[in-house]
Amino acid sequence: MAFLKARARTQERFSLLLLDLEEYFFEQHTAYNVTSRKIRGSFKVCSRSVIFDPENLTEPIVKIPLRDCENIELVERKNTLIEPSAISILCGQVIYIKESNVIAPYRNERGAKKMTFQFEVWSKTEDVVQTLLQIEANLQSRLARSSFDKNCFQNVAEKPHMECAVEMVMPLVSNPGHICITDENLYFQPLNGYPEHVIQIRLHRVRRIYKRRHGLRPLGLEVFCTESDFCSDIYLKFYDTADRDEIYYCIAAFMENHTAEHTAESYMLQWQCGHLSNYQYLLHLNNLADRSCNDLSQYPVFPWVIADYTGTKLDLTNPATFRDLSKPVGALNKERLDRLLARYRAMPEPRFMYGSHYSSPGYVLFYLVRVVPEHMLCLQNGRYDHPDRIFNSICETWKNCLEGATDFKELIPEFYGNDCSFLENKLCLDLGRRQNGRLVGDIILPPWASDASDFLEKHRAALESQYVSEHLHEWIDLVFGFKQRGSEAVEVYNVFHPLTYEGGIDCDSIEDLDERIAMLTQILEFGQTPTQLFTSPHPHRITPRISNVPQSSSIVPHVSKRSPVSQCEDLFEDLTEDSRKLAWTNMGNLTLVSSHKIHKQAVTSIAVTQDGATIFSTSQDSTLKMFSKELKELQRSMSFSNMALSSCLILGDGKTVVCSSWDNNVYFYSIPYGRRQDTLMGHDDAVSEMCWFDDRLYTASWDSMVKVWQCATDGSSSHKGSQFQLLAELEHDAGVNAVGLNSVGGLLVSGCKDGTVTIWDTSSYEALKKVSCHTGTIHHTVFSSDSQHVLTVGADSCMKVTDVQTGMVISNVKAEEEQRCFCWNGNDVLCGGQSGDLLLWDLLSNTVTKRIPAHTGTHYLPTYDSSHSSKSVYVSFLTDCCVRQSFLIHLPSGNAAKTVSLCILLYDYSCFILLRSLKTRKGYFSINVSAFFVL
Repeated sequence: MAFLKARARTQERFSLLLLDLEEYFFEQHTAYNVTSRKIRGSFKVCSRSVIFDPENLTEPIVKIPLRDCENIELVERKNTLIEPSAISILCGQVIYIKESNVIAPYRNERGAKKMTFQFEVWSKTEDVVQTLLQIEANLQSRLARSSFDKNCFQNVAEKPHMECAVEMVMPLVSNPGHICITDENLYFQPLNGYPEHVIQIRLHRVRRIYKRRHGLRPLGLEVFCTESDFCSDIYLKFYDTADRDEIYYCIAAFMENHTAEHTAESYMLQWQCGHLSNYQYLLHLNNLADRSCNDLSQYPVFPWVIADYTGTKLDLTNPATFRDLSKPVGALNKERLDRLLARYRAMPEPRFMYGSHYSSPGYVLFYLVRVVPEHMLCLQNGRYDHPDRIFNSICETWKNCLEGATDFKELIPEFYGNDCSFLENKLCLDLGRRQNGRLVGDIILPPWASDASDFLEKHRAALESQYVSEHLHEWIDLVFGFKQRGSEAVEVYNVFHPLTYEGGIDCDSIEDLDERIAMLTQILEFGQTPTQLFTSPHPHRITPRISNVPQSSSIVPHVSKRSPVSQCEDLFEDLTEDSRKLAWTNMGNLTLVSSHKIHKQAVTSIAVTQDGATIFSTSQDSTLKMFSKELKELQRSMSFSNMALSSCLILGDGKTVVCSSWDNNVYFYSIPYGRRQDTLMGHDDAVSEMCWFDDRLYTASWDSMVKVWQCATDGSSSHKGSQFQLLAELEHDAGVNAVGLNSVGGLLVSGCKDGTVTIWDTSSYEALKKVSCHTGTIHHTVFSSDSQHVLTVGADSCMKVTDVQTGMVISNVKAEEEQRCFCWNGNDVLCGGQSGDLLLWDLLSNTVTKRIPAHTGTHYLPTYDSSHSSKSVYVSFLTDCCVRQSFLIHLPSGNAAKTVSLCILLYDYSCFILLRSLKTRKGYFSINVSAFFVL
């Protein structure tokens, strides 16, 4: 549990929780309380109080607020050699804490009282008196007079980079001191030496760092040395944002070669693809949104997901079991919401619907009082809440969140964790007796939970259930997303007090100390809204129940026999999921074997017949070439125009090759007759790319148009081009450079020269989403196999993943060089770029996992492939007349089977056949890479 890590630093009875808000502990001295009898202990000087912590655990801790002190003086003894001098404090209130060493509400004694203390080191007495008499503004002067003790360095050879004054932040409290960063370590030295003389963090152990808001100001920095996103190793509050940023960049520079930076978008992609659970994803979002277990006003927030706490059985297949995640807690009860809206409409500006927040220190400690009672006592001035208001029952708490006039709280991560101690009174705390006479003890659980562990197990199962997975994005929109602020928040009744939002108040502009403390107190009590992570609708999760294409009535349920896509899908009939994963796992193991000659200028496209025996390629030399894989020789060379051919594909009948040209035309070539059948004069500028599905041809052009052509199926005309009828013209604002269809032909994606991606419904020809993705020309765009995402590469050297449903760019990878083409499986991307090498990217970590030397020039535009049976293809092209195509071919050898990869490489006006072998520890395997996507 988060608090326990912070508390593990010390086992002392004294803690900073005994201090008030914005109070600081300065120094301590061994002393004796001689008021009634001589008691040895520690005399602690704080900015607003004096605390005496006795060594005898049965004696209470004594706290004397300085505001209640009428006189503090040095008492000189007549015989100083025998009897030391003492400090005499005349006060109007004394607070007794942990009497008999029991965590319980504090006992206050009011009335005039004189306390006397003698110091073990006599010479310190007068200095302490002077300190107490001049305690005002002591913190900054102490920090200014002190510095980091460099004798604390672990290595004499360490080189310090920067030192500054900071505060170490812990739940409800902070501890001032100095931070020093060297070339090896990060050090924090508390001004008071508590809880340790120095805290050291080795920079090579740092796994993640985050800039934080603290008190709505950009002053925080949190450092993690583990992969856990819940508990950090240190949380620092700086006095100046520039100091915070410099320390941040020092650590980040050290981490650059050790860890990868994660963004909300990268975590979103992992969550969508099932690599992160709902629980893990929410923790990551909380972390990125400045939520920390060290800051109770910004503690991680989790949703209520279950609405049934009265039934005897929890049915996670029944939607009625769950809470409506599209509404904030305050809007779940219509009658209460109507009352709140009536007050909201009558309220002067700035208006708000809810007077309390869904997450605040009070709510966090409401849930955790049984494991961190001292924090509750600190927050509530030494008292527990009234027994009837203490967290007592899950069902009652949920009911009050639905019906209470001021209760709109959500949950905390512990409700979905493994530690059930916060539901049980294992510390045997005396939390009082309720009005019904029942003592407040363990939490009363729902009837469907046999015990606390069973409750958490079922609660976790509910969070990961199908229903929540399908609707969690709606709650994320409310808390972290575009419905958090503005008109969208008003529409869904999600408006909270202005002080809870970032930028709602500038505490630095408040000069009066008391006013600033009052404002900070108010912020602390209200809680804070998370940093907004998303400004557009959050995509839903991809779950087994989700259709291949989200929310599109245009999806064709059947697949035509003439469709090249369907032929690729058929190849998976005897292919297991394990073999697909195995292929991508070993994608980087391709090795060069042999090569053969083809074109004179840059190759632009390639296509393969269904039987895999013949390869067609187009080039900027204006020719279509036919190469025999079996004979390993060039068989035909055709020229249709004096301008470059940009792409080619083989129609579903396997007898016709379609080529697009920069001369604005589309050419049809008959394979059996060996001649051009017809010409389709389709555009007013160069045709850049084509795709084919279900007897429809889609042509993209630099004339800013994508045209859809219907092929007649009666076969009455001998001219293929004359059989095509124009069905639709899809207009764009710039020239279209790339086009692609999803696996079932229901969606079309187009990429333009202005960097815009447009997703079209192929039944209505309406634009579903239009997203400005890139800052330059889009070279290549492809749907994921489940049609949930589109991956694009552009002239800005970026690879971007766009969610089809929402249009949100959920991953943005900046490459070192311009990428031209790719294939991907949703997580991994094999792409070719400016250097001519093939790069294997992991989109989840945004890192290159393998660089495969391939060509001597830039990879050019990709083409679609239709391969046969156990053969598989991926293709990449180069501007130096290079073509690369790999086949994974199933070759029978006796009773055994052997799989090799056949490649064609053309460079320097020479064509080569290349054999590449993919061998794994499990032996050879056969896999169709083109069904993932064709490069």
